Amino acid sequence: MSVLLRAEHAGKTYGPLTALRDVSLAIDQERPSIIAVVGESGSGKTTLARMLLGLVAPTTGRVLYRGEDLRKLGAERRMAFRRDVQAIFQDPYEVYNPFYRVDHVLTTPVRKFRLAKSTAQARALIETALRAVGLRPEEILGRFPHQLSGGQRQRIMVARALLLRPKLIVADEPVSMVDASLRATILGSLRTLHEELGISVVYITHDLATAYQISDNILVMYRAGVVEAGAVEGIVTQPEHPYTRLLIASIPRVSTERNWVTEAEPTAAGVAAAGGCSFVDRCPVAMAECAEAVPPLYRTAADRVVACYRYRMAPELAAADLGTVLVGGCGPGSSAASG
Repeated sequence: MSVLLRAEHAGKTYGPLTALRDVSLAIDQERPSIIAVVGESGSGKTTLARMLLGLVAPTTGRVLYRGEDLRKLGAERRMAFRRDVQAIFQDPYEVYNPFYRVDHVLTTPVRKFRLAKSTAQARALIETALRAVGLRPEEILGRFPHQLSGGQRQRIMVARALLLRPKLIVADEPVSMVDASLRATILGSLRTLHEELGISVVYITHDLATAYQISDNILVMYRAGVVEAGAVEGIVTQPEHPYTRLLIASIPRVSTERNWVTEAEPTAAGVAAAGGCSFVDRCPVAMAECAEAVPPLYRTAADRVVACYRYRMAPELAAADLGTVLVGGCGPGSSAASG
């Protein structure tokens, strides 16, 4: 297998604050996938995204691009990384310079990466990318950012990423600041890029419902670590970790075809959290050992791991087995996660 991007036991601290703790993730370029990373604010989702993009260096562990540490890439390899791994950020307003027409965010990568040999060819590439995300070039090009809606601006950023034909798009809350009516359009665009062009997507979100709609696999994060990971269908319909159950219980029932688990907000179990499981102070089934040490990931199914001592009869996940956890994995190098 050919691994495009891999985080190995990556962690990030800011002084006494732990923003990310021992997270591993691999993206196989030969078998593209959509991996959702979900969790509440402060769970470490954005820190992980910025680390995968090379914007934040890990305090512990490392991030590898085609086997090379991101921190040690030369100029040529870093340019290749920037082309292969593209970002879509949360705020469709702040990514634009209001003094430039929106054409600027599209012509810049074309020029920087030498994607076209002429102005006409560049124009054709940009128009194709805009149409691929449901925009009409004649209505978009030549306008200033304030003349477009938030949904249009965000879709332009998807088109910008598409121009480079990346292997991976890291989308950090890409629909959280657009109207509900446009969320399906933007997420549909990402799904289409994945299915038609073989682009992998790491979809960062606090919204488990949209993660269920778009992703193949899911990582559930809480307080800087992964608490559950695996195939999205199994985790959403039969969650094992108490925190995952809490997340799913917060989703309103919107379809009679999907049986969301209903569970009340857990109350504190009265167990101290010092040095133990990050969820112990909220867990209704916490045990004494939960307060003593962080639980490892237990493999409860071929495509499922969960960090909970209630499943300690299942085998612990070994580092060599990471590639066998998520859907489609059959050995080291496939998409996988640990915490």
